[in-house]
Amino acid sequence: MSSHRSLGSRSSIPGFLSSLAHRPRPGREGSKDDAPPIIKLKSPREIALMREAGRVVAKALDQVRRMAAPGVTTADMADVVAAVFREYNAKPLFLGYPSSDKGKPPFPAVICASVNEQVVHGIPNRRPLREGDVVSIDTGCNLNGWCGDAAVTLAIGQPSPQSEKLLSVTVETLDLAIRAMSRCRYWSEVASLMDRYVKSQGFHVIEKFVGHGIGQTMHEEPQVPNFVSKSLRKHDIKLEPGLVLAIEPMVAVGTKEVRTLTDGWTVETKDRRPSAHFEHTVAVTVDGPRILTLIEDTPAATPPDQLTIGST
Repeated sequence: MSSHRSLGSRSSIPGFLSSLAHRPRPGREGSKDDAPPIIKLKSPREIALMREAGRVVAKALDQVRRMAAPGVTTADMADVVAAVFREYNAKPLFLGYPSSDKGKPPFPAVICASVNEQVVHGIPNRRPLREGDVVSIDTGCNLNGWCGDAAVTLAIGQPSPQSEKLLSVTVETLDLAIRAMSRCRYWSEVASLMDRYVKSQGFHVIEKFVGHGIGQTMHEEPQVPNFVSKSLRKHDIKLEPGLVLAIEPMVAVGTKEVRTLTDGWTVETKDRRPSAHFEHTVAVTVDGPRILTLIEDTPAATPPDQLTIGST
């Protein structure tokens, strides 16, 4: 689940990286507080425990991916994710999560299900998904005291060419970020690459919602923007072993401006054009970035073609 601030050619990514080589929570962006965030680095043992939580999240999303078809509802998807979490005795992170807005109800489901123009925090319902819809499913769990958080955007049936490109660019932006972490020293370098790549493809990064640190709780410091924010310029994030981040680019076809609906949770683009959202929990290790929200372990230096929608 994001922190709140207040399928084209894959070959373009390595070339883009080469050419450029030479969830914040309310109050962070624009805050007068000059104190740097306190970041909790994780030990190899703690990262291994987070890996087990991440594997459960990956299995839940894999079940969602398998059932994504016209006629299925997002409530059906929520039921499947809840069943996977029960199987592993994992606690859902989203269910009952308190709203940052006073008087608004807590989040009522184990997944966020955001359809078409909805960006994040959509509430599952019984409306059947239709041919051509795109749906972002975001979920997380706590297993034995440690958290995993991931998201995937899925096409229902045959997507439009525009939606197909949107999904491709968004997942490629996540792939780009993970690969760049192996050779960048600070997150601002990665965030700049992400933002510039999205813009080069004619889309827009949603700036109101960002990634976050994660560990024994879902939202830890630091906040992890997908662009170079003012707060990031002031307090950059050093990419050092033990750092664990939930990295989650959100990309829109049209405007980056969003609004929250009357349910207090669902966020949509102001122009009601589609958006997409992908997320992995990623640990920085001495061997490079390690994705914790995959079903199968992969080497830290994962080849680009293995970091696909199908491996989330």
